[in-house]
Amino acid sequence: MIVREIECKSILTKSGIEGVDYALNPYVGCAHGCVYCYASFMRRFTGHKEEWGAFVDVKVNAAEVLARQMRRAKQGNIVSGTVTDPYQPLERKYEITHACLEVLTDYDFPVSILTKSDLVLRDLDLFHRLKDAEVGFTITALDDEVQRIFEPRSSPVSARLAALAELAEAGVRTWAFCGPLLPFLSDSEEKIDALFEKLARVGVSYIIVDSMKLSGAIGGKVRRVLERHYPDLVEGYRPIATNRRPYHEALMTRAQRLVEKHGLAWRV
Repeated sequence: MIVREIECKSILTKSGIEGVDYALNPYVGCAHGCVYCYASFMRRFTGHKEEWGAFVDVKVNAAEVLARQMRRAKQGNIVSGTVTDPYQPLERKYEITHACLEVLTDYDFPVSILTKSDLVLRDLDLFHRLKDAEVGFTITALDDEVQRIFEPRSSPVSARLAALAELAEAGVRTWAFCGPLLPFLSDSEEKIDALFEKLARVGVSYIIVDSMKLSGAIGGKVRRVLERHYPDLVEGYRPIATNRRPYHEALMTRAQRLVEKHGLAWRV
């Protein structure tokens, strides 16, 4: 893993994601190395020639820059984790996310965290000090082998579920991003039903579901992983890569039905 310390000019950026006003990403790149990561497009803005997942740039002055930006920021919600994981392993050493959250405790801005790491539990006290905070975990499959293949350096799913339960028990609002559900590996009626049952049990406030995107470089990476670990699935992925819409719509219909079965809230 190539680690580089950098200084940023801005850390709080206007978001192009519907329903999100600001994005806050304390790192560039991510050590989790998830095969399907849609944020890999960011590499072309970094100057790195290494593959996405092989480098992380640490924004060492992030908290200082955030404090300056917050003094003149218009009210809005902030999401940390839109193109990196704010609690990836380097956060244990650098504590950039922790420092940024300390800054945000002085402001009445809703803050949402999205992560795959149970390191987030370290900052439980900060979530109580923030005026309006929630923590979400990405969970794409319950199967440990599938998770290790597609998300090789992230926390085990069991640790994520345990963290969600601990956060909810401590009074922190929690949610889950079930995306992308993996075709033929975690998207069947039975597997989604089991996933939603566990999420309901750990007390998530709501879930978001998405389907696999197989365009561009992501499609190539996914295909190579399938050829190595699940060669019998390669042909089944081709129609999804060609035209995702029919698959996506069928998956959303199935997922919404199961969301209602388990009494979960659903957000698009």
